Amino acid sequence: MLTNTSLNKVLTKARSHVINGEDEEAKKLYQTTLQDFFSQARKIKQELSSLESINKNNNPEISLKDEIHQLTQLYNQGKYTLLIEKALTLTKKNPQAWMIWNILGATYLQLKKTESALEALSKVIEINPNYNLGFNNFGVALKEQGKLDEAIQAFKKSILLNSNDAVAYNNLANSFKDQGKHAEALETYNKCIKLDPSYAEAYYNKGIVLKELGQLEKAIETYNEALSLKPDFINAYNNIGNIFQIQGKFEDALESFKKAIELKPDHAEAFNNIGMTLQLQDRLGDALEAYNTAISIKPDYARAHQNLSYALINSGRLQEGLYRYEWRWKTDEFLSQQRHFKQPIWDNKKNLKDKRILVWSEQGIGDTINWTSHLSFISSQAEQCILECQEKLVPLLKRSFQNIKVEPENRKLDSIRKDIDFHLPLGSLYKNLSKETIQNTKIDAYLKPDPVRVKFWQKRLNSIGEGPYVGISWKSANMSTERIPNYFKINDLSPILTIPNINLINLQIGDFQNDLNKIKNELGVTVHNFDDLDHLDDLDDVTALISALDMVVSNKTTASFISAAVGTKTMIANWRQSSWNNILYNPMGPSVKIFERNTWERWDNVFSSIAEDIVELKTARVNNE
Repeated sequence: MLTNTSLNKVLTKARSHVINGEDEEAKKLYQTTLQDFFSQARKIKQELSSLESINKNNNPEISLKDEIHQLTQLYNQGKYTLLIEKALTLTKKNPQAWMIWNILGATYLQLKKTESALEALSKVIEINPNYNLGFNNFGVALKEQGKLDEAIQAFKKSILLNSNDAVAYNNLANSFKDQGKHAEALETYNKCIKLDPSYAEAYYNKGIVLKELGQLEKAIETYNEALSLKPDFINAYNNIGNIFQIQGKFEDALESFKKAIELKPDHAEAFNNIGMTLQLQDRLGDALEAYNTAISIKPDYARAHQNLSYALINSGRLQEGLYRYEWRWKTDEFLSQQRHFKQPIWDNKKNLKDKRILVWSEQGIGDTINWTSHLSFISSQAEQCILECQEKLVPLLKRSFQNIKVEPENRKLDSIRKDIDFHLPLGSLYKNLSKETIQNTKIDAYLKPDPVRVKFWQKRLNSIGEGPYVGISWKSANMSTERIPNYFKINDLSPILTIPNINLINLQIGDFQNDLNKIKNELGVTVHNFDDLDHLDDLDDVTALISALDMVVSNKTTASFISAAVGTKTMIANWRQSSWNNILYNPMGPSVKIFERNTWERWDNVFSSIAEDIVELKTARVNNE
């Protein structure tokens, strides 16, 4: 027969089973003890009858499981505020409960609170360094903050812990994609798809990379694979439509966008893309309607507002379009360009007399040059006008605008500056101008090259032969798939390249040697390139060279904006339906001619017309001699 001492040991052991969640073992011990200790029956029965209560209230493990289950339900229901409140309370009681931290971190990710997410998820991997999903989620938070290198390491750690996790592979591939590492991204997407052939998102993301690589047909095939797995994959239809749009298959593009809308009638992105497609077809009125529909669905849709601004400008609603253009600051690519001053933006309602204003460049070199053409509008009103621009433009713009204080961009001082009363991004200048001023594109030359260097380049040009000297530029340094229709290939210049007795001068930045070799081999044409001239960074000397030329033929590159601004004859080959074909982005100067092709046309007529102007220039030069 058991003693009271052994009874206490048995009860202690039974309670231990309870704490560990071993209910059945505890019950057996209590039942056995009841038989041997009838005199203690009342006490033991109380222990047995309170087992459920002990499970719920005194057993931290059992209680924690229930709480985690509740948090998971709240997460699935989207009740994030309540979840966060409960989770934070629980973490105080159970600071080592990594699952709670993980749910909390995932919730913060849903709410785009990445700092809080990182804090919570760092605790997950600290407490349980073997939990692969913790590293995966940590990587997602890092990626949201743009910390791609750190995110990649987190995803790789997740994969190391679980090499069969297709989600981690997809996230890793997405990070490679965002870094522009297309080869690594494709390889990783393929690994993901091999692990999970039914992973529609991975096919979709792979299609995005193929599109960026210009492999448009392969991209469409990949999107269709995603649709075979997920027929209601709205974004796949949308992206297929974008590719058809790039290919000039406008009716196919519209059909794809409409399929997306059939699945989701309030798909604002599809309506925006319909607007872009209609605009490319020169159906401006219909495009305006589509953009407005997108905005009615999603009032804060910045991209649709920006596209609408271009359409309004091109339809003659100038001021309305220019004011709408301010929505650019809410698009993804402009968010990082914003500057934060204590002083307000000048809105043309405040008098600038006795005031100091900072005007700052916000976009590319060509845009800065173009928009400074109307800077005198402000400098003539203010006590002081300061222009902050790209550092390599400072020498040129200082010489050109001697009544303006020209400085290189310095964002470190923005929040503490006391030397200004107002500020204005250059792209917002036009909305403060009168309609007549804006539409006057034949303005006087306003860039002043170094006269000593101009003479140097005139002498050097004479050393290579008689003129006329025609500078050419044909592509941007950024040749993304969407931008390609704005530019022509060097072969398209054939009507110009084959004109006898002219000297062609390279003004192209970056990778141009293969193109120059190509026309040398195929057409026997030499384009002179001055290897000692830094076309990218020595813009002051590039301006002097362009000033010494007789003509520049280009699309909208830095060379054409400089050429227009110094007064050299400037022939612009332009895509008529391009979003950039408006007063904001068309070069202005005293001698600019724009030759346009429609979306559905080749460049032949454009360059045949420009060739006629070159022949006239050549004839006039001969006659003058």
